[in-house]
Amino acid sequence: MSIPELSSQLPPLGPTAADPRPVLLTIAGPTAVGKTALCVQLAQHFQTEIVSADSRQFFRELSIGTAKPTPAEMQGVPHHFIDSHSIGEDYSAGRFATDCRAVLTTLFQQYPLVILTGGSGLYVQAVTDGLDELPAVPPEIRARLHAELAAHGLPHLVAELAATDPVAHARIDRQNPQRVVRALEITRATGRPFSSFHTHEPSPPDPLFRTVKVALTRERAELYERINQRVEHMLAAGLLEEVRGLLPYRHHHALQTVGYQEIFGYLDGAYDWAEAVRLLQRNTRRYAKRQLTWLRRDAAYQWVELGK
Repeated sequence: MSIPELSSQLPPLGPTAADPRPVLLTIAGPTAVGKTALCVQLAQHFQTEIVSADSRQFFRELSIGTAKPTPAEMQGVPHHFIDSHSIGEDYSAGRFATDCRAVLTTLFQQYPLVILTGGSGLYVQAVTDGLDELPAVPPEIRARLHAELAAHGLPHLVAELAATDPVAHARIDRQNPQRVVRALEITRATGRPFSSFHTHEPSPPDPLFRTVKVALTRERAELYERINQRVEHMLAAGLLEEVRGLLPYRHHHALQTVGYQEIFGYLDGAYDWAEAVRLLQRNTRRYAKRQLTWLRRDAAYQWVELGK
């Protein structure tokens, strides 16, 4: 799809007489759909910069397993929040939203349009719509939950979530340990269901920018083919060696995800290499489906189908 064709499907991409605010063009979509290539084309066309909202590409130590764009793929377009932190740091959606808005304030002094992109729906939402205020959690509760996760596995915690907060159990990604632990730590700390803290009140207009939300998709068979090819490319690029070097950090939130857990299982001797590859491809496809489900909950997204 050409940039003029895409632009013709969207509201005005810049300040207008009726709304002089600059535009935050948000490009979301499942893994391997083609966000990076399209965003680079858009940035070159509009002569602007890109802000990444990928919750794992923040970390310098995670490159192959996160499909982090290479300098060649960036084509000289500045990308903010890639390699911005170390895996030893905790970095939440709330902190990212604060830091990102500070960067956007500076960028909007130079550009009438800035691109925000990434597959981490919560981090995108934190910037565009804000997050519900949640109470602080004592660190010992979080540590206890992570110990239980390591000792008993994710299904044990998911079962507790189903019993204590059926609403959250139905809504959140139950295959994401970070999301499950977050819900349970709030519930244990407050004695109230995690879901009770979500007001779902519409956000007032943002004084800093106007948001245009675009969700990318592809025909399912094509998307799955691209995912399988991406996995093969990651393995050829040295994913096994990258994961081996991350063993000391294996309980970090960013590593409790597809692309790393499957290789950890292989290194633990839980299954052979062929099974690790099969799980990696299967789980990446499932992750893409969950990303699409998350995006469809937000009616503000305008869907654009990419194709061969």
